[in-house]
Amino acid sequence: MARKPRALPKSSVSRTALQLGRAVAWPDSPEKAKLDRVPNPQKGTNYVARFTAPEFTALCPVTGQPDFAHLVIDYAPGPWLLESKSLKLYLASFRNHGAFHEDCTVAIGKRIAAAVKPKWLRIGGYWYPRGGIPIDVFWQTGTAPKGVWIPDQDVASYRGRG
Repeated sequence: MARKPRALPKSSVSRTALQLGRAVAWPDSPEKAKLDRVPNPQKGTNYVARFTAPEFTALCPVTGQPDFAHLVIDYAPGPWLLESKSLKLYLASFRNHGAFHEDCTVAIGKRIAAAVKPKWLRIGGYWYPRGGIPIDVFWQTGTAPKGVWIPDQDVASYRGRG
Protein backbone atom coordinates (compact mmCIF):
# COMPACT_ATOMS: atom_id res chain seq x y z
CA MET A 1 0.00 0.00 0.00
CA ALA A 2 1.34 3.44 -0.89
CA ARG A 3 2.21 5.72 2.00
CA LYS A 4 0.90 9.26 2.13
CA PRO A 5 3.75 11.76 1.69
CA ARG A 6 4.86 13.58 4.81
CA ALA A 7 3.54 17.14 4.88
CA LEU A 8 6.01 20.00 5.06
CA PRO A 9 6.06 21.75 8.43
CA LYS A 10 3.75 24.76 8.61
CA SER A 11 6.71 27.09 9.15
CA SER A 12 8.36 26.00 5.90
CA VAL A 13 8.09 27.18 2.33
CA SER A 14 4.70 26.39 0.83
CA ARG A 15 4.55 23.69 -1.83
CA THR A 16 3.28 26.22 -4.37
CA ALA A 17 6.53 28.19 -4.00
CA LEU A 18 8.59 25.11 -4.86
CA GLN A 19 9.29 23.86 -8.37
CA LEU A 20 8.78 20.32 -7.09
CA GLY A 21 5.56 18.60 -8.16
CA ARG A 22 4.64 20.99 -10.96
CA ALA A 23 5.67 21.81 -14.50
CA VAL A 24 8.19 24.62 -14.74
CA ALA A 25 10.08 26.09 -17.67
CA TRP A 26 13.75 25.23 -18.10
CA PRO A 27 15.78 28.28 -17.02
CA ASP A 28 17.83 29.71 -19.86
CA SER A 29 20.71 30.90 -17.68
CA PRO A 30 22.16 30.13 -14.23
CA GLU A 31 21.19 33.63 -13.10
CA LYS A 32 17.52 32.96 -13.88
CA ALA A 33 17.51 29.50 -12.26
CA LYS A 34 15.95 29.14 -8.82
CA LEU A 35 17.38 26.84 -6.14
CA ASP A 36 14.71 25.59 -3.76
CA ARG A 37 15.29 24.50 -0.20
CA VAL A 38 13.16 22.57 2.24
CA PRO A 39 13.47 22.22 6.03
CA ASN A 40 15.91 19.57 7.23
CA PRO A 41 13.98 17.18 9.51
CA GLN A 42 17.35 15.91 10.85
CA LYS A 43 18.93 19.33 11.44
CA GLY A 44 20.30 18.29 14.84
CA THR A 45 22.24 15.40 13.28
CA ASN A 46 25.53 15.72 11.44
CA TYR A 47 25.46 13.76 8.18
CA VAL A 48 26.50 14.15 4.57
CA ALA A 49 24.25 14.13 1.50
CA ARG A 50 25.66 13.69 -2.00
CA PHE A 51 24.44 14.79 -5.42
CA THR A 52 26.19 13.42 -8.50
CA ALA A 53 25.75 14.90 -11.96
CA PRO A 54 27.76 12.69 -14.34
CA GLU A 55 26.55 14.47 -17.50
CA PHE A 56 27.00 18.16 -16.69
CA THR A 57 27.54 20.41 -19.71
CA ALA A 58 28.48 24.03 -20.23
CA LEU A 59 29.91 25.97 -23.15
CA CYS A 60 33.47 27.13 -23.66
CA PRO A 61 33.28 30.94 -23.41
CA VAL A 62 35.83 31.33 -26.21
CA THR A 63 34.85 28.73 -28.83
CA GLY A 64 31.22 28.05 -27.87
CA GLN A 65 31.93 24.30 -28.01
CA PRO A 66 30.45 22.07 -25.30
CA ASP A 67 32.45 21.10 -22.24
CA PHE A 68 31.47 18.05 -20.18
CA ALA A 69 32.01 17.29 -16.52
CA HIS A 70 31.17 14.81 -13.80
CA LEU A 71 30.15 16.87 -10.75
CA VAL A 72 30.05 15.51 -7.22
CA ILE A 73 28.49 17.73 -4.55
CA ASP A 74 28.75 16.69 -0.89
CA TYR A 75 27.23 18.73 1.89
CA ALA A 76 26.48 18.50 5.60
CA PRO A 77 23.01 20.05 5.82
CA GLY A 78 22.20 22.70 8.37
CA PRO A 79 18.62 23.93 8.71
CA TRP A 80 17.86 23.36 5.02
CA LEU A 81 18.06 20.61 2.41
CA LEU A 82 18.69 21.32 -1.25
CA GLU A 83 15.67 20.23 -3.29
CA SER A 84 16.88 17.95 -6.08
CA LYS A 85 14.54 19.01 -8.90
CA SER A 86 15.62 22.62 -8.53
CA LEU A 87 19.26 21.48 -8.58
CA LYS A 88 18.62 19.55 -11.80
CA LEU A 89 17.08 22.63 -13.42
CA TYR A 90 19.89 24.86 -12.17
CA LEU A 91 22.60 22.55 -13.50
CA ALA A 92 20.78 22.22 -16.85
CA SER A 93 20.78 26.02 -17.17
CA PHE A 94 24.54 25.86 -17.81
CA ARG A 95 24.01 24.05 -21.14
CA ASN A 96 23.80 27.37 -22.99
CA HIS A 97 26.10 29.28 -20.63
CA GLY A 98 29.67 30.13 -21.50
CA ALA A 99 32.15 29.90 -18.62
CA PHE A 100 35.50 28.34 -17.88
CA HIS A 101 35.64 25.08 -15.90
CA GLU A 102 36.91 26.78 -12.77
CA ASP A 103 34.19 29.43 -12.87
CA CYS A 104 31.37 26.91 -13.37
CA THR A 105 32.50 24.63 -10.55
CA VAL A 106 33.14 27.33 -7.96
CA ALA A 107 30.02 29.33 -8.90
CA ILE A 108 27.83 26.25 -8.45
CA GLY A 109 29.34 25.54 -5.04
CA LYS A 110 28.94 29.13 -3.87
CA ARG A 111 25.35 29.37 -5.13
CA ILE A 112 24.32 26.17 -3.34
CA ALA A 113 26.08 27.25 -0.14
CA ALA A 114 24.29 30.61 -0.21
CA ALA A 115 20.91 28.96 -0.81
CA VAL A 116 20.96 26.23 1.85
CA LYS A 117 23.56 27.47 4.36
CA PRO A 118 25.11 24.04 4.96
CA LYS A 119 27.42 23.23 7.84
CA TRP A 120 29.93 22.23 5.16
CA LEU A 121 29.94 21.77 1.39
CA ARG A 122 32.44 20.56 -1.20
CA ILE A 123 32.17 20.23 -4.94
CA GLY A 124 34.42 18.30 -7.28
CA GLY A 125 34.26 19.13 -10.96
CA TYR A 126 35.90 16.40 -13.01
CA TRP A 127 36.05 17.91 -16.50
CA TYR A 128 36.66 15.82 -19.58
CA PRO A 129 39.66 16.79 -21.74
CA ARG A 130 39.49 19.51 -24.34
CA GLY A 131 42.71 20.22 -26.16
CA GLY A 132 44.17 17.12 -24.52
CA ILE A 133 44.06 18.49 -20.96
CA PRO A 134 41.50 17.48 -18.35
CA ILE A 135 40.87 20.11 -15.68
CA ASP A 136 39.61 18.99 -12.27
CA VAL A 137 38.32 21.74 -9.98
CA PHE A 138 37.64 21.44 -6.24
CA TRP A 139 36.06 23.93 -3.82
CA GLN A 140 34.72 23.69 -0.29
CA THR A 141 33.43 25.77 2.58
CA GLY A 142 35.59 25.40 5.69
CA THR A 143 35.98 22.01 7.33
CA ALA A 144 33.48 19.19 7.71
CA PRO A 145 31.80 18.68 11.08
CA LYS A 146 33.88 16.51 13.39
CA GLY A 147 33.07 12.81 13.25
CA VAL A 148 31.12 12.93 9.98
CA TRP A 149 31.92 10.21 7.46
CA ILE A 150 33.10 11.83 4.25
CA PRO A 151 33.38 9.19 1.50
CA ASP A 152 35.84 9.58 -1.35
CA GLN A 153 34.31 11.07 -4.45
CA ASP A 154 35.36 7.95 -6.39
CA VAL A 155 35.76 9.61 -9.76
CA ALA A 156 38.71 8.12 -11.57
CA SER A 157 41.40 10.48 -12.78
CA TYR A 158 41.46 10.74 -16.55
CA ARG A 159 43.82 8.15 -17.97
CA GLY A 160 43.13 8.34 -21.69
CA ARG A 161 43.09 5.04 -23.53
CA GLY A 162 45.89 3.38 -21.63
